[in-house]
Amino acid sequence: MKNMLKVLVIALTALAFSGASFAADTATKTTTKSEKPTAMSATGAVTAMDAKAGTLTVKTDDKALDLTASSKAKKALGKVKVGDTVKVSYTEKDGKMNASSISVVKAPATAKAAGDMMGKKPATK
Repeated sequence: MKNMLKVLVIALTALAFSGASFAADTATKTTTKSEKPTAMSATGAVTAMDAKAGTLTVKTDDKALDLTASSKAKKALGKVKVGDTVKVSYTEKDGKMNASSISVVKAPATAKAAGDMMGKKPATK
């Protein structure tokens, strides 16, 4: 009788712990699915790019971003060259930055250049 009681207690204890571990595993899976990459954007100068590989490096004010272009963004890489100022929309997932859009930004005219043209009349003959 004592042996039957021991077997029953061991079986119930094992069952209780296996249920708790199953519940913990299920909770972990649901939190992983709900994490979505956050869309971000940055503007900076292109310091390196490889159109064939679909990669580019953009230097912003405070850091350099190594980006991989998505299929949509790869089309824009043909218009971009090193030294251009670009605006990039990207997401970061698993330590990789994936660019979803790339557009060239026109550099603003300097105030001095704009001031030189202001107030001057074109030369006449």
